[in-house]
Amino acid sequence: MSNSSSITHFLLLPFADTQELQLWHFWLFLGISLAALMGNGLIITSTTCDQHLHTPRYIFLLNLSLLDLDCISTAVPRSMANPLWDTRDISYTGCVAQLFFFHFFISAEYSLLTIMSYDRDVAICKPLHYGSLLGSRACVHMAAAAWGAGFLTALLHIADTFSLPLYGGNAVEQFFCEIPHILKLSCSHSYLREVGLLVLSCLLALGCFVFIVGSYAQIFMAVLMISSEQGRHKAFSTCLPHLAVLSLFVSTGTFVYLKPPSFSSPSLDLVLSVLYSVVPPVVNPLIYSLRNQELKDAVRKLVTGCVSAARHCLLYSAKGSQCRS
Repeated sequence: MSNSSSITHFLLLPFADTQELQLWHFWLFLGISLAALMGNGLIITSTTCDQHLHTPRYIFLLNLSLLDLDCISTAVPRSMANPLWDTRDISYTGCVAQLFFFHFFISAEYSLLTIMSYDRDVAICKPLHYGSLLGSRACVHMAAAAWGAGFLTALLHIADTFSLPLYGGNAVEQFFCEIPHILKLSCSHSYLREVGLLVLSCLLALGCFVFIVGSYAQIFMAVLMISSEQGRHKAFSTCLPHLAVLSLFVSTGTFVYLKPPSFSSPSLDLVLSVLYSVVPPVVNPLIYSLRNQELKDAVRKLVTGCVSAARHCLLYSAKGSQCRS
């Protein structure tokens, strides 16, 4: 029997039993990570460089892209490296850090999505008051509050989870360290305190969800009162990306944490965790840029400028080499 004081490392769940399939998993996750890096990186760079996108909506989108990159960078790299080294190990300190940062970014993202629903509510239902209610200072404070809420939530969970004695060994039935799977290693009575904290977190998340539903109820009522079809279409098009991202995030995350024990199995937990921790950072940039002409124009301008600058550098280098010869 082992406890938390004697555990020096944890064993993560591999995606496959054979080395060949594990290498396929490495290349798959590498492609997903690069896609997430490119998509979110373009959004971050475009919204930072383009003065026309320095508005509340795009400030929140920039923060969402940062959180998406942070989430996938926390959950994926270790599971990619282990197949190359033919190991399942993650150090105790590494597991604590991974769990803390993942829950920090996930909690902050949910808080930010709640704030973004308020942004859409004010933009459509109270357009004349949008500038006063969502000025630049208010946006910075709201974004900071989302990051702060995520940090505080993660800190409480980490402090509580790793203060429990772990008597169930060191094998984590997941491809990264996650609270429910760490709790399975604890004895049956001592983890009730952390379960209570998880219930409190779920109640707070439910409060955010009720706020989001209320915001969108007001939005839909306001949109239906718009007389022109073009106006309704424009209003809906600004809300649908956020609604799609929110639905994907909430549905997968809720099922992972609130599913009945009878539905639990290592393979199902693995698939669901990939859906809520790996897929959203890749899909979110596509969802937000698919029908957003302003963002498309900014990305196109950025890419064109980079290509033009690279071409000029190559031509300058070629002319310099010719002059020297």
